[in-house]
Amino acid sequence: MFKFLICSTFLLVASNTSTSQSIDKNAVIQATKDYIQSQHLVNPEQMRKALHPELKKRTFWLNQSGEEFLLETSYQTMLKVAQTYNKNGDRFPNNPRIDIKVLDIDQRAASVKLTVDDWIDYMHLIKLESGEWKIINVLWQYHDTGRHQTKRK
Repeated sequence: MFKFLICSTFLLVASNTSTSQSIDKNAVIQATKDYIQSQHLVNPEQMRKALHPELKKRTFWLNQSGEEFLLETSYQTMLKVAQTYNKNGDRFPNNPRIDIKVLDIDQRAASVKLTVDDWIDYMHLIKLESGEWKIINVLWQYHDTGRHQTKRK
């Protein structure tokens, strides 16, 4: 009888852990979808839902002199991107590519790779005490890294 109780308890804990992991994975995927779909749909509120206010989005960039620097985008700028980037509906194909790979989730930290038509985003998400998952870091690059430069006049 004692062995049965131990096995039953173990299975119950394992089942709850599995359910919790599934809920977290779905929430991480949804935050990632909100991030990219907000740009497709011109929806800054959807972007706001996905991002942590302390977001740091970075990539390498070349200035007009050809010197490399780190280009950083903030939370506020990403809200503006969601409001303006695809305002004319011409920045994405009719059926845009959205490939989300959850690389890892460990309690309150997650890592995701988002591949879209023109670029990739490596993202870190955090789980708030409320249970919400928010994107806090993004490292991105164009598939064509030659585009990482300010056009010379």
